Amino acid sequence: MALTRDFKHTVVERVQKDPAFAKALLDEAATLMISGEPETARLVLRDLVNATIGFEKLASKTRKPAKSLHRMLSARGNPNMDSLSAIFSAVQNKIGARPIVHSA
Repeated sequence: MALTRDFKHTVVERVQKDPAFAKALLDEAATLMISGEPETARLVLRDLVNATIGFEKLASKTRKPAKSLHRMLSARGNPNMDSLSAIFSAVQNKIGARPIVHSA
């Protein structure tokens, strides 16, 4: 019997139970993006999308195919600023919070 859980399942469950955690992930994704760590920012944002709005609803809100959104939010993704802005906006609206960006 395994004593560990899948990390993604844990993130989804915590985001759904704890709005402050969802906001913290949004803050972290924005901070990572501004701080020059876009690969990690995209992965955090992908986990947040999976835990909140889902890729199918995100596709309808951003008018981008879900498959393209999956690629954009991969470690090697390369979303343009318009797409990234639309993704952040859809997630912000879903969780009802705006990110607070921290820069060093």
